[in-house]
Parts: sequence; structure tokens; C-alpha cells
Amino acid sequence: MKLSIIAMAAGMGSRFGGLKQAAKFGPSRKTMLDFSMEDALRSGIEKAVFVIRSDIEKIFRAEVSGKYESLLDVHYVFQDRKGFPLPEGRSKPWGTGHAVLACADDISEPFIAINADDYYGASAYSDAAAFLRAGLPSTHALAGYRLRNTMSENGAVSRGVCSCDSELNLLGVREVGGLSPAGSAVLSSSGERFSGDEFASLNFWSFAPDFMPLLASDFDSFLSKNSRSETAEFYLPAAVDAAVRNGKIRVKILPTDEKWQGVTYKADVPVVEAFLKAAGRA
Repeated sequence: MKLSIIAMAAGMGSRFGGLKQAAKFGPSRKTMLDFSMEDALRSGIEKAVFVIRSDIEKIFRAEVSGKYESLLDVHYVFQDRKGFPLPEGRSKPWGTGHAVLACADDISEPFIAINADDYYGASAYSDAAAFLRAGLPSTHALAGYRLRNTMSENGAVSRGVCSCDSELNLLGVREVGGLSPAGSAVLSSSGERFSGDEFASLNFWSFAPDFMPLLASDFDSFLSKNSRSETAEFYLPAAVDAAVRNGKIRVKILPTDEKWQGVTYKADVPVVEAFLKAAGRA
């Protein structure tokens, strides 16, 4: 069975102060997406769809993705040219849900969807590939990271905190902001306390092909209310949450003990490099 990966790389990177999709780390001078592509290739992924903005195509292909064009079937999708045009006064894309939907013409097989600037760990890819090869219709999956393993050393983060049943079926994803470690626990800016064992979404999804039509319908509903908004975003976790709560799909949580690393600010760079060195990935 052919499997694909969608890498969402159309973000603006304003807080990082540059094109963080092309930022390189450690002696190997690899990008975060390089580590993801290495792990995806090892898991048997045969096709990659890179979702980018048209204005970064040249540098993205030169610095990040071009090396993979001889290793697997590579497609490029320009999120800023797909679907409903941006209203006047808006520069950023419509969000992660739209990024995946923008690939509908390029994807007809089971696929993984990831953020291009996050480090997820090798086992997340092998677990996702094994799940997708099982070929369960209308059943999708989420890599479930322990909340304590998704914290940043450089400030509070927002996470999709998951609820599930005893068989690890996803019941919902709730966005919680201002999360930071507090000993072995995690606290939000509003004072909500978490044990740290909760599952968190980091936008690592495994989808059967029949997810795309549901996403398209949800995006149409989003646009009916937000087509002129300069700030509203169509988030992928929110779309999954709505489909689960409405009984349209089933989503399994695939637990992982991998530790997340990501880049939001320039100050994150030395932290990421130290992590990659300790993990033997530098």
C-alpha cells in the first residue's frame, strides 16, 4: 500500500524572525523537516506533498526539499493559491485545516500530516505507517504525546489536550493556552492543573482518504462565517474534534513516549541543538 506524507510549511515564522522552515541545526546543518523526512522514509513513505507559500518556493526547494525529489514522489502545493482567496488586509494562510485540504487533488491514498517545523521522533512515523497499512475505513489516528513531553524551555505553549476512552478512542481535543511545567505537573495561565500524563496533539495525524470530503465540507462552513476575516484560522484539530463529536469519524490515539522539540523563537535554537545531540540526531 502506498503511503504519503503532507508537510505543512506555509507558516509565516514572524516570531522566529525569518524562514524557520529553512533554519538549520547542529553540525549536520539539517532542518527540522530533514529529520521528519528521514524518519518518514525509514517507515516506508513513498510520496511527499510539501504545502508552502508561492513566495518561498525557490529557497524552500534549494535549502530543504529539493534533495528528496530523487528519493520519493514529491509534490508542491501553494496554499496561498488554493481555494478561497485571502480577503484584503490578510497575509497569512487560512490555517492547518486548509493546508491539508489544499492537497486534495494530490492525495488519493492514506497519508500522514505533520507540521514542518516540529521534531516528532522516529517511532511516531513507524507507528503511524503501521496503522495506515491496516486500511481501516473512516478510522484515523493521532500520535498521542504525553503533555509533559511537549513543554518548551523558553516560554508557555498552547496544546490540544485530548480526552479518550479506555480503548484510546479520541473523544475530543481542547485547545489550552499558556501551558508551562510545574514540577512533574503542567499548569495553564488560567491556573488549570494537569498531571502531565494527558495526551496532547502536536498535529501529527494519520488519515484515511475519506477524511478529505469531510474536511472540505467543514471548510465551506468555516468560510460561510469567516470569508472576510483577517485573523480567523481553520485549524485541523478543531475540524477533527467536530467530526469526532458528531460521530462522523473514529480516531485512535497512538501513544508515544517521544519528546517533542519545536522552533518558535530564535532562543529555541540552542535548546533544539542540545536535544538533537543528546538524541544522536545532530
